This record gives sequence, C-alpha cells and structure tokens, in this order.
Amino acid sequence: MSIPKQLASSLSLPLIAAPMFLVSGPELALACCKAGVVGSFPALNERTSAGFESWLQQMNSALADARTQQPDSKVAPYAVNLVVHRTNPRWQDDLTLCVKHQVPIVITSLGAASQVVEAVHSYGGLVFHDVTNQKHARKAAEAGVDGIIAVAAGAGGHAGTTNPFVLLQEIREVFEGTVILAGCLSSGQDILAAQAMGADLCYMGTRFINTTESRADQAYQQMIIEAQSGDIIHTPAVSGVPASFMRQSLEAAGYDMTKLQQAGDVNYGEKLKPMDEEAKAWKTVWSAGQGVSAISDVLSTDELVTRMQQEYQQARQRMKALL
Repeated sequence: MSIPKQLASSLSLPLIAAPMFLVSGPELALACCKAGVVGSFPALNERTSAGFESWLQQMNSALADARTQQPDSKVAPYAVNLVVHRTNPRWQDDLTLCVKHQVPIVITSLGAASQVVEAVHSYGGLVFHDVTNQKHARKAAEAGVDGIIAVAAGAGGHAGTTNPFVLLQEIREVFEGTVILAGCLSSGQDILAAQAMGADLCYMGTRFINTTESRADQAYQQMIIEAQSGDIIHTPAVSGVPASFMRQSLEAAGYDMTKLQQAGDVNYGEKLKPMDEEAKAWKTVWSAGQGVSAISDVLSTDELVTRMQQEYQQARQRMKALL
C-alpha cells in the first residue's frame, strides 16, 4: 500500500473527487483542492483545447494563491481526465497542454498509453488509470502508470460489475503501485472501510454531484436525492459501452425499459460512440452510482468534506474500540 509523496502531506482525507462528464468543472475542482481532497475534471468538459488551457491556467493560479494565503492549510493537487481513445481526436493536443502547464495528476480512461506516462513523468506528474477488471489492470501496469483506479460494481459512469473485495485483490496480484477504489462510496466511514480492504485512496463521484459547485442542475440533484440503488441501470444503450444511469432519466428520455439491455463488464472496443454524440445523450440521461441511496441533500464542497472528516474520525474511534 502506498500514497505518492506528492499527495501524502496535502490531503485532509485520502480522497479523489472523480472527474464527471458534463458535471465537473474548475469551480468544483478548486473547492475540492482547497478542502484538502483531489479535485478533477475531464478535459472534454471544455469544448475546445483553447478553453481547456484557460481552465489549467485558472487552476494553477488559484491554487498557487491559496497555498500562499493559507500556508498552514492542506491544499490538494488537481487532476485532469483524458479519454485516450480514437473517438477523442483531441487527446494528444490536450496532453501537450497538460505537459505545458504541468498538471499534477492525469487520469486516463479507455486506454492506458505509455506515451501519456512518459509525457507526464517528464515533469514529475502522476498518471492514474481507471479499470474494471484484472486484464485492463495488467495492461495499465505494463504501461507504467503510478496508480490504478478500481471501478467496482455499483459505480457511476462507465462502471464495472466486479465486487470491490475481489477487484482489489485481483489488481493487487498484478500491480504494486497506488490503488484507488471507486464504487458506492459516499461517506467518511466508507473511506475508512475502503482502506481496511486494502485501498490506498478512494474515488468518489456521485456524492459530489450534489454540491453547490457542481454543474449538475437542480433537477439532476433532486433525482439523486429521490433515487435508490435499485434505480441504477447498467446499460450500453446510451454510450455504446456499459455505464450506470438513473432509471427515471432513462424513462424521461424515452428509453423502453422492457427492451433495455442490462450489460456485463465494460469492454472498450468498437462500440463506443463518438464524443459529440455521447455528450448529447448524457445531457438528458443522467449518470449516478448505487451510492445515491446515501445522499439526501446538497451541500457546499467544504461542508461535505468537513462532514466526511468527522465521519471518518468517528469510524476510526469505533474501530479502535472493537480492536
């Protein structure tokens, strides 16, 4: 188990707020970093590479100011998600910008490329890669990534179907670096439980949709509050590869629930839709993980992280009493 030294002293919790398509922007990422957890956003949430570069400039400037103004506070680094796939014609240009502006952490999806690892390592950055099974974890390890994100059953977005206990074990068999667990994590006690299972860091998406800095609209956030785990449908119908969406939004978008295919594990092959088509679909069909069951409010990011810190410490005290 290991947390990279670039992160160890700057975190108030061992947590990364996941980059969410159309939901995460600089506002949410900055709020997370200032609260001591890694904030992130997908490069593709900005429509052009020029706009993406302005986001990087904004992040670097704001975080430098925060560290100067609050030298005793934990200010975490940020991460950018790159979709390394033929359907994303921008990824190499966006990688060049990540190198130019020395993005601290690059999270790759849909392809573990040694080219990305070499480029980010050239300035001392970290590369984390998300996977849903041991096969993809092995490929990521061979590419030289620093961390692997284990996207377990019940996660939002392009989730897997493997139980987290099994997935963590299988990844540890082929990878010695940092392992980050994703899937149904919503509270401080969930973070401690993930550490007890062997995860170094946690990856939390759905819980951060319901923050005031999120780009999700109120109807999206209210649907999360009202949804239960049984409302999460794992299907390739929207993206071309399996992803998790709320049943209510699928029905509202006109999907026939009697014909909707329940898919198995994610296979990043030939069926992924072009990014423009996928973006149009995700605007009205809303993704979330089974962790919706634990979400009943909308908070500022600072309030949410403070609450999770308290939950984390309370859970530690309970474990100490048991031990």
